[in-house]
Amino acid sequence: MSDDRFILTLNAGSSSLKFSVYRAEAEPVEIAVGQVENLGPAAELKARIGVDKIKADLGPADHREAMRAILEHCETILNGRAPVAVGHRIVHGGVDYAEPQILTPDVVDKLTTLVPLAPLHQPFNLQVIEAAIAAFPDAVQVGCFDTAFHRNHPWVNDTFGLPRRYYDKGVRRYGFHGLSYHYIAGALRDREPGLAAGRVVIAHLGNGASMCGVRDGRSIASTMGFSALDGLPMGTRCGQLDPGVLLYLMENEGMTAPEITTLLYTESGLKGLSGESNDMRHLLASARPEAAQAIDYYASRIRRELGAMAASLGGIDALVFCGGVGENSAPIRAMICDEMEWLGIALDPSANTAHAHRISTGPVDVLVMPTDEERVIARAATKAVRS
Repeated sequence: MSDDRFILTLNAGSSSLKFSVYRAEAEPVEIAVGQVENLGPAAELKARIGVDKIKADLGPADHREAMRAILEHCETILNGRAPVAVGHRIVHGGVDYAEPQILTPDVVDKLTTLVPLAPLHQPFNLQVIEAAIAAFPDAVQVGCFDTAFHRNHPWVNDTFGLPRRYYDKGVRRYGFHGLSYHYIAGALRDREPGLAAGRVVIAHLGNGASMCGVRDGRSIASTMGFSALDGLPMGTRCGQLDPGVLLYLMENEGMTAPEITTLLYTESGLKGLSGESNDMRHLLASARPEAAQAIDYYASRIRRELGAMAASLGGIDALVFCGGVGENSAPIRAMICDEMEWLGIALDPSANTAHAHRISTGPVDVLVMPTDEERVIARAATKAVRS
């Protein structure tokens, strides 16, 4: 495959659209990266294209308009040529998709039926797929699923204590952030093969947050369940919640399903607990006690789930931090690992502050590794073109 052919990757969130452009080589070479953020009334494009950095106010924009802006600013690289493939991050692949898929009309129709399982993500993924097909009708469109990495969980880690018929209907633990975990598992094989063959807990900590227990490169358990709400508290999402709370909100507060959805997805987590912000950097700099309490709850829940993941694996050989918070916040890593010596986890404060690759002194290795979901997508798209 010649180096003048390109792969475009698209990663649609509820309020952003990330993109990368790669030369379609055996190992894709990134040549542009960026995102349109704050989709809605005041969208903004931030990108690095070649050696040039770009920042542009787009005004009101939805995902389709964000796509147009991205293509316009990438024209200096594409130079009138369409990418040979477009790779998409898709949050939910349901029970059927454990591998990347070429997005035929039948596959897209099936993904549409999964919208109720990921109502704040799947519709945007589908909008971007539609826009990409319209822009590049001859390109191979490839879907990569955040749920795919977790599809081979043991049954006990895949089910709820509900009547069996609901499991058969698809009410089960799917897990998410699978593209990130897939990348870290592969990077561990390359960089730390001994650890990769063992019992590893990966903490993907960003505005969305989860943890995954991995044994010999395979997902065994995830803190996220049926939806992207479960498990750890996140920037604006609640994390683990007693289902009785939902019954109370409906019966005593008179809240409707849409109102509860808004509460749990956009008004909870760090933002709701602090009453201030979902940005960890802002909260760490705040002098308000509510900000400190929100951080304490966040770290406490992560420590609790770390113990649960280690139990699911039958022990732990390594803990890997990734994601925006996990990779860049030394204070949060220190809080999470504090008083975890009983599990074999102890930090080297200097290495942690320096964001070193290995930041531990105890028998359990603690690593800091950047994740790269877009590269996982680009590799899958390249493989689809080559096959």
